[in-house]
Amino acid sequence: MITRTITIKIPSGLEARPVAMLVQVASQYESMILIESQDKKINAKSIMGMMSLGLTVGEELTVIADGHDETEAVSHIERYLSEN
Repeated sequence: MITRTITIKIPSGLEARPVAMLVQVASQYESMILIESQDKKINAKSIMGMMSLGLTVGEELTVIADGHDETEAVSHIERYLSEN
């Protein structure tokens, strides 16, 4: 299991389109991937769950991944959230 805290750098935060892209990134991996924020843990592969977080630029979230491709999954999610 890997846990990593990431700061959102996407200018618009996690609104509809960036959330859809994040769910697509997470769905590429077999690992279970959770996003933790504000005492909530949400399945990163659930678009409705991710939309419910309402995260904005500059906020921190924690990515938790567990599975054989967990390292790649967390790294890809971090790149997506940090480079946009």
